[in-house]
Amino acid sequence: MTETVHLTMGQALVRYLCNQFTEIDGERVPLFAGVFGIFGHGNVTCISEALEQVQDTLPTWRGQNEQSMALAAIGYAKAKQRRQIMVSLSSVGPGATNMISAAGVAHANRLPVLLLAGDTYVNRLPDPVLQQVEHFGDPSITVNDGFKAVSRYWDRIVHPAQILQSLPNAIRTMLDPADCGPAFIGLPQDIQEVAYDYPVAFFAEKTWSIPRPRPARHEVAKAAELLKTAKKPFIISGGGVRYSGAGETLAEFATKRGVPFTETIAGKGAVVHDHPAYVGAMGIEGTEAARELAEAADVVIAIGTRMQDFTTGSWTTFSKDAKFININAARFDASKHFAQPLVGDALESLAELDDALGDWKADPAQMQMAQQLYADWNAFLDAEQAPSNAPVPSYAQVIGVVNKAAREVDTMVTAAGGLPGETAKNWRVKAPNTYDLEFGFSCMGYEIAGGWGHAMAKTDKDGNQTGVPIVMVGDGSYMMMNSDIYSTVLTGHKMIIVVCDNGGFGVINRLQTGMGVPGFNNLLKDARIKNREEPLHVDFAAHAKAMGAEARHCDGLADLEAAMEWAQTTDRTTVLVIESDAHAWTDGGADWYVGVPEINERESIREARARQETFRAKQREGV
Repeated sequence: MTETVHLTMGQALVRYLCNQFTEIDGERVPLFAGVFGIFGHGNVTCISEALEQVQDTLPTWRGQNEQSMALAAIGYAKAKQRRQIMVSLSSVGPGATNMISAAGVAHANRLPVLLLAGDTYVNRLPDPVLQQVEHFGDPSITVNDGFKAVSRYWDRIVHPAQILQSLPNAIRTMLDPADCGPAFIGLPQDIQEVAYDYPVAFFAEKTWSIPRPRPARHEVAKAAELLKTAKKPFIISGGGVRYSGAGETLAEFATKRGVPFTETIAGKGAVVHDHPAYVGAMGIEGTEAARELAEAADVVIAIGTRMQDFTTGSWTTFSKDAKFININAARFDASKHFAQPLVGDALESLAELDDALGDWKADPAQMQMAQQLYADWNAFLDAEQAPSNAPVPSYAQVIGVVNKAAREVDTMVTAAGGLPGETAKNWRVKAPNTYDLEFGFSCMGYEIAGGWGHAMAKTDKDGNQTGVPIVMVGDGSYMMMNSDIYSTVLTGHKMIIVVCDNGGFGVINRLQTGMGVPGFNNLLKDARIKNREEPLHVDFAAHAKAMGAEARHCDGLADLEAAMEWAQTTDRTTVLVIESDAHAWTDGGADWYVGVPEINERESIREARARQETFRAKQREGV
């Protein structure tokens, strides 16, 4: 007879999560490190009851916004290289829908986060209930159905026994490198409270391991055969290299075979900036060295990347005759653009491809050219970052100061806006896995929330941080989501936040004006405002202080340098604010396919359209 235990569905769910483990560097640790939660209608009377009982085993952290909590969970997953997971828990209705944007971030970036949201009543007896959105023609639909478009795994528990299958399947999805992404489970209020006789075996401790699928032999052979034909091979290293822990293996492969390599935005940080085979970031936000090598390449090895348009220059960066070898755990990505697929884990696939190559090496001239191009690029960066007589510093100059002050154990965190391109080009990674740029979904507001997740991930068992996230954020993103400054003050997780105030949405203004449209509604000076004689800028330092943080406004680069030294000594989150130039950008990188009106009376727009048509003629065809 099966031994059972009588628990509510909410209690059983929490007990199951507490008994899941994983191994990181040989140490057995909880698979679920904690819960970010805001309690409200739909989760406060049942799930909170279960979590309160296990708060020393599965800690619950109170956030200020459901979207930012889920973004913090994503930052944590990145810092842990997808080997440990956080839960984000919301109430019904708007609390749940707040998490949808964060789910999109996790889905686009292939990152694990478990999203739990309250749901309306299965029995429908009290309908319509508080925060319910009614669908007249389909009463089974709730706002939680909105997560289907941004979840790798989706379920709604309508019977307490269903978690016996749903929870293990959610975990399998989140840990599968080919299918990794957010898992969403809706928890109807009347089902959370129902008691059920669960098998005791369901709660047995389980240690999960992340699979490393090996590629098929025939795919390895074909990839090796194709690579041996290359005269100018080139490697693109993506986020999958980082999450596989294959950075060192990639670097050794590139050095041994004489093939230079670049990194995607998600992949940046797998190796240090000065590795002899490395040529900087790739694509629209990349280096001139990477662009020139990509344009000349005849065989491209793309590893662990979904080949987003910012990597490929909207598929104009490569010769139309170039051949691709796509190494990826997901066949969907490995088969893109008529590539020779190599479906498997990055580390395992590189090792097997290396074995199949025998004594083959690329022409030494390829690496020599790459190193010269990269040396030229670094000299260009030195000039860009050098102090000047300009009244307001550029992003490149600010990044240079912050980068210099960062320790090897500190992680730079940023996201949408002007800082992605500027940090991808200007930030010199000092130690592997210390750079996090969210650009898979380009989500404004990730920066500070993601920094909280990184700070949590950098905390040891004794509560001491082993490194400090350095969050770089523009004034636009700061205004959009900043409340986790207060969260970190409450929880004791320190960040250093550098606010670059350029007076609005600077980079999108650059795109707008670059396509011939006059500046409109992006910079504050171009927005509809009541009194242009009043100051337009927020006192961000005062605002941060009001949330309990240390803060300082910096007057120029020398002041910022001194402030960074001070910020490393403080005992809490510290915010540094500096005015930056909204019109000075680091040159370099590929072009981008954007929509430009086909018909317009403005000459500047007609010229931009003509440039786009010329650019689009270079695009590769295929899917």
